[in-house]
Amino acid sequence: MSENLKTIRELAEELGVSKKKIHYQVSKLDADLIQRLDGTIYLDKSAISTIKSSMGYNSVVELDTSDIQNRHELDSLLDTEKNKLIDEKSDQISYLKEQLNKKDGQLSIKDEQIKSLVEIQNQTQNLLDQQQRLALQDKKLLDEYKSEIKELKSVTMSTQGSEGDDFIQKDNAVENRVKGDQKQSKKWWHFGK
Repeated sequence: MSENLKTIRELAEELGVSKKKIHYQVSKLDADLIQRLDGTIYLDKSAISTIKSSMGYNSVVELDTSDIQNRHELDSLLDTEKNKLIDEKSDQISYLKEQLNKKDGQLSIKDEQIKSLVEIQNQTQNLLDQQQRLALQDKKLLDEYKSEIKELKSVTMSTQGSEGDDFIQKDNAVENRVKGDQKQSKKWWHFGK
């Protein structure tokens, strides 16, 4: 008999169930899937797989050579696609690494520029502080000179004494006369008064 065909008893032993369960499943099958010889029922591969699936058994799929060939072709296609994807991702990674290196270079340049600007700012601050100190010293010197000049004036005025008073009186008289002349000169152009 063919190796592909099994009897109900052989299938029941293989699955570990009673022959009644197999008979029940066989009764559901189409007559085309069942072969009878000398009163014995023989089941082919498709009938056995149908019975196994209806009973909840996972059948092992047997692959023929065309299925294996198709599987190898699919595997090779998947491998080529996978290799293309890997190459593409590698290119992207190398591009990103280049960009990172460029950005690192730019950052180091910016760091140097910031460092030089901070140094210039510190120098400017020092010069500003120096200028303020010198201005303060100049102010102190001016104040000292002013106080010395006042002292000298007070000393010279006290020595001149009455001569200074005569001079001040003459100066006041000159100022009064100039003011009087100014008042008279203002009157001539006021027509309505």
